[in-house]
Amino acid sequence: MNKLIATLIAGLLATAANAQTTATPIATKAVVKAEADAEKDIAKAEQKEMKVVEKADKEVNKAVADATEKKEKAYNKAAETHADAVEKVAKADPEDRLKVAAKAQEKIADANLKADKKMIKADEKLLKTQVEAAADKATAAAKTEQARAEAVAEVHKAAAKN
Repeated sequence: MNKLIATLIAGLLATAANAQTTATPIATKAVVKAEADAEKDIAKAEQKEMKVVEKADKEVNKAVADATEKKEKAYNKAAETHADAVEKVAKADPEDRLKVAAKAQEKIADANLKADKKMIKADEKLLKTQVEAAADKATAAAKTEQARAEAVAEVHKAAAKN
């Protein structure tokens, strides 16, 4: 019984060892050249992708700075209008104070609306730039993946010819 088990185990190990050895194809000049070309193509594609990403990031950073500047100007303009309105109310005669306060509140509301609109437009432009940048980056990444796939396919074609 022990000899039978030992024989079965030895046969199993021999079969497993034989199954694990694969015939490694000998790389021919065509395959080596195809691999070198593939590496060059992939490197070019990655370089192009990096340029697109860098450009998109610069555009987003510029858009952020522009939006921040526009928001700051809108806020400062609204604050100036608020200060002027409050000053007019303070200088008004006691009999006219309610009328002047009503006008001041109207001016403040208008100033707030204008500032909010400018801030919303600045945000809208910023978001648009960010979306376009993300789309550019995704497209560049897809093109890089396509170049990789094409390069691998060329290597496989060269290997299949042998």
